[in-house]
Amino acid sequence: MTKPRILAFAGSARQASFNRRLVEYAARLADKAGATTTLINLGDYPLPLFNQDEEREHGEPENAKNLKALFREHSGLLISAPEYNSSITPLLKNTLDWVSRKSDDAAAMSAYAGKTAAIISASPGRLGGMRGLVHVRAILNNLGVLVLPGQLCVAHAGKAFDDSGMLIDKHYRESLKNLTDRLITTLSDLRVSGS
Repeated sequence: MTKPRILAFAGSARQASFNRRLVEYAARLADKAGATTTLINLGDYPLPLFNQDEEREHGEPENAKNLKALFREHSGLLISAPEYNSSITPLLKNTLDWVSRKSDDAAAMSAYAGKTAAIISASPGRLGGMRGLVHVRAILNNLGVLVLPGQLCVAHAGKAFDDSGMLIDKHYRESLKNLTDRLITTLSDLRVSGS
């Protein structure tokens, strides 16, 4: 049986992003648990701010095509989403919008078909990005993505990681492992039931 394929990324391109650290750690856990995880940096796929005039005049950006191909190649999504002013980051929202668009060879929303996601967050604040994940969950659900009911919000993120990028707090480590394990199990179960 082939391993579940998971696309992992953070909703921030900041070099010292806590969410990049968190998703890198989560991706390592997913690989150890039996998945094949592709970790990307959205900063490597710059896109113009989405608007239909831009799309009509210049066509689909090459990076949007590349991201759609990555989404289609993976059945799972592992997203670490920072909270900006109690909501989703512009980078993540713009990425999700471009990936939702139709292509010459595919219908709108096709890159999200059959996807299952786990969402996590890290923040210097005491809520760990929880308010932003409410919006991330709603957007992904509206795009047709099955979002696991559990999530992880790492508070006081500036003190949450050791020098190797591992979460210091045992509860956070166990919660993240449980979430990544559940994502892999769900992807495996869905593949078996759909075959």
